[in-house]
Amino acid sequence: QVQLVESGGGLVQAGGSLRLSCAASLRIYAMGYFRQAPGKGRAFVAAVTWTGGRTYYADSVKGRFTISRDIAKNTMYLQMNSLKPEDTAAYYCAARDGSGDYTNSLQYNYWGQGTQVTVSS
Repeated sequence: QVQLVESGGGLVQAGGSLRLSCAASLRIYAMGYFRQAPGKGRAFVAAVTWTGGRTYYADSVKGRFTISRDIAKNTMYLQMNSLKPEDTAAYYCAARDGSGDYTNSLQYNYWGQGTQVTVSS
């Protein structure tokens, strides 16, 4: 069983930056972030494969967010720049055992506890 431990998040003004981290207890195929705003469903943000480091982004964050991984530390990072109030949400780290549709939350096998990101205007 893979365990995911998230860190980062917090309160920031619009235009500011935050970095999220997610450490996995075992090596996995790929990891990603999803977010959920109040009253809305869980939405894909970004994903990265462990071998090859292929990255995937939601259109809403392209050019502002950067996802990366440190293989030696089994840790994923999400650098969030130029944050907007609409980025406010609970952010969830997820990991998966194989390839597929990286934007589909149902295909992820493991989930972190979530961390809150609040962007004030």
